[in-house]
Amino acid sequence: MAFKIVVIGTSLGGLSALKIILGKLPAEFVVPIAIVQHRHKESNDTLQKLLQKSTLLPIREVEDKDEILPGHIYLAPADYHLLVELGHFALSTDEPVSYARPSIDVLFESAADIYTEQVIGVILTGANQDGMQGLKKIKARGGTTIVQEPATAKSNIMPQAAISAVTVDWILTLSDIASEMVKLCHSSRK
Repeated sequence: MAFKIVVIGTSLGGLSALKIILGKLPAEFVVPIAIVQHRHKESNDTLQKLLQKSTLLPIREVEDKDEILPGHIYLAPADYHLLVELGHFALSTDEPVSYARPSIDVLFESAADIYTEQVIGVILTGANQDGMQGLKKIKARGGTTIVQEPATAKSNIMPQAAISAVTVDWILTLSDIASEMVKLCHSSRK
């Protein structure tokens, strides 16, 4: 079974965590990655520029109806929910979820609805419980779940909330998360 998408959610401490994970992905990593990083609604494209320095894979902020392409990394734009639809993304300005827009739960739940067991959900450092419900849905739909080892997180609230709510497949350090993503996505392509 080939994975169709990796969804990653993070908040406080996320920039450093994402740099480590994305920096360890090979240029031939083909599964698309969609990321929600909580940030201020007035944020500009600085996050994209900072992350692009860490990876050879192309990174872009999503525009409504962007096609989901292999080997690309997609960022939820500031102040928009990012949703996965069949073959493309959608943006929404619906109310914040878990006090956040973009919401990790919204991304994860929409990915689980569309791609069921072909989703890998990853929860990283963060200071709230956003992502817990979304990860639960990914697991319920047969997807694969990975959570950052709470002791290694800048803020362990988000990883601990996810672990308390979901029987996750892996609890790993950041570099091990990258390795596991590569292993899972590479083996699923054979």
